[in-house]
Amino acid sequence: GKMVRQEKSKFNTRKYRLIVRFTNRRCICQIAYATIRGDMIVAQASSHELAKYEVPCGHKNYAAAYCTGLLVARRVLKKFGLDDKFKGKEEI
Repeated sequence: GKMVRQEKSKFNTRKYRLIVRFTNRRCICQIAYATIRGDMIVAQASSHELAKYEVPCGHKNYAAAYCTGLLVARRVLKKFGLDDKFKGKEEI
């Protein structure tokens, strides 16, 4: 299968993809698009940044991967000015 699906009528538009890498101690998420010069990174987040959000350890498990993905998603929305369109869950 293809990595990124796209309509045939859309020419020269950027195809964004989520890159997730697990190192020995952390999870790294990036949103990127390909150009002829190379891949351009739109935003990135590392699970080590979760320490700022009161997650002291366990930066390589399933929950940390989810939180890191959420972090990079919010950053991309903020960069494109769509962060106020998609609200997170306000109360539990």
